[in-house]
Amino acid sequence: MRAITDAMVRLLIGAPLTSDGKLTVVSLAAEAGLRRNKLTHKHTGLKDLFYALVKARAPLPETDSGRGARDRAAKQQQDLTRVRAERNDLRTQLQLMARIVQVLEVEKHQLEEANTSLRAQLAAHTAVPDLTRRRRT
Repeated sequence: MRAITDAMVRLLIGAPLTSDGKLTVVSLAAEAGLRRNKLTHKHTGLKDLFYALVKARAPLPETDSGRGARDRAAKQQQDLTRVRAERNDLRTQLQLMARIVQVLEVEKHQLEEANTSLRAQLAAHTAVPDLTRRRRT
């Protein structure tokens, strides 16, 4: 419900983040991150409130502050797109690093097994011979 009211405010002030900015239920649902039918069937009171606010809203004259808000919203949208691209790149790098760590763990395990085997072989070759068997009588 909070997401819907926040989306209403953003649409009514002309600063949408995720929708086309039109004053429609479709845009409101997109801005709130919901499906349209969820808004029109489950949250009918909020839908009606939105329509009432849109109807009561006097058309705002085109001013520099209105353009400034749209410019800021466009800049924020570009920043959001950039940050999402960076996030996706970091996720890809994280997956690659996880694979590398996995391969290194397997190699470490193999090297430890080889090291243990070599130590056993070395111990067998350098063992002190049993001199009691070689006794000459």
